Amino acid sequence: MFKNKSILVTGGTGSFGKAFVENMVKRHKGFKRLIVFSRDELKQFEMSKSKLYQHPNLRYFLGDIRDKDRLKRALEDIDIVIHAAALKQVPAAEYNPFEFIKTNIIGAQNLVEAAIDTGVKKVIALSTDKASSPINLYGATKLCSDKLFLSANNIIGKRDLSFLVVRYGNVMGSRGSVIPFFLNNFTNKKKLPLTHSDMTRFNIEMEDAIKLVENSVKDGIGGEIIVPKLKSFRIKDLIESITGKKKHYEIVGIRPGEKIHEELISQAEAKNTLEFKDHYRIYPNLDQKQIMLLKKKMKCKTIDTNFSYTSGTNHNFMKLNELKKLVLDFRNKKIDI
Repeated sequence: MFKNKSILVTGGTGSFGKAFVENMVKRHKGFKRLIVFSRDELKQFEMSKSKLYQHPNLRYFLGDIRDKDRLKRALEDIDIVIHAAALKQVPAAEYNPFEFIKTNIIGAQNLVEAAIDTGVKKVIALSTDKASSPINLYGATKLCSDKLFLSANNIIGKRDLSFLVVRYGNVMGSRGSVIPFFLNNFTNKKKLPLTHSDMTRFNIEMEDAIKLVENSVKDGIGGEIIVPKLKSFRIKDLIESITGKKKHYEIVGIRPGEKIHEELISQAEAKNTLEFKDHYRIYPNLDQKQIMLLKKKMKCKTIDTNFSYTSGTNHNFMKLNELKKLVLDFRNKKIDI
């Protein structure tokens, strides 16, 4: 799917961007160009010197998605865009709302307009569980971003161009996620902080996130939100898998804008959702007649209109031994946490 193609990754020096680029260099060597687009010159320099990212067709572009002119220049002769650039920290969003709006919303609009103007063929935008029924500013900005990308399919005219969104939760082990946070703070004497005893999360590992994006490049038709089927885990079970002790935690209270359970599909979205073997596809801009035509064409299923996909009501939970293996694998990878 990437052979002789030119690909640009916004936020290419972030956790996902770096992993995606590394995967491209290892497994998809036939690409024409791969551009890392980000605003952090130090991270770009460090990537360029690392053995993990050595390829003659890899390029580094300094730029910010807030700057549409720079985006247009970077997108010249690009076929596929993976949009991973975003401001993501929930507390920072509450304190700096204008900055999140400029990057997550205005930046998305800039990318849509630049892609239309430069002949890009496909744009895959990475979203978040927090965009489903958002209760914090970060989630609200990502919901707006998703709407911009999905609705962009209405203004492409006769261009060979499609926009779609991939939605999942925090990637296990990525920068700022719960495993490195707990490992950095764990001592036998000090209990780990837990915001709520019922707290659950979905588990997706970086390899699965990359595979999801690759499959979306291959099979996405445009206008959909693709949601993977995932296992859930209880945060208190994760703490036990790290500490080896039951209840080695201290309840500190839910933080502003935090949900007890992650939500990937809201009940309001259920009527526009189709179910496949390993994922769901939400088509927010289609009516029920169009949904039924897609169901027949794609040979998939509709879901109950009362359905919602949350980490708390998920039927597939990780066992303690699975969590222990996950933590051990993370430690063995020697990731810089």
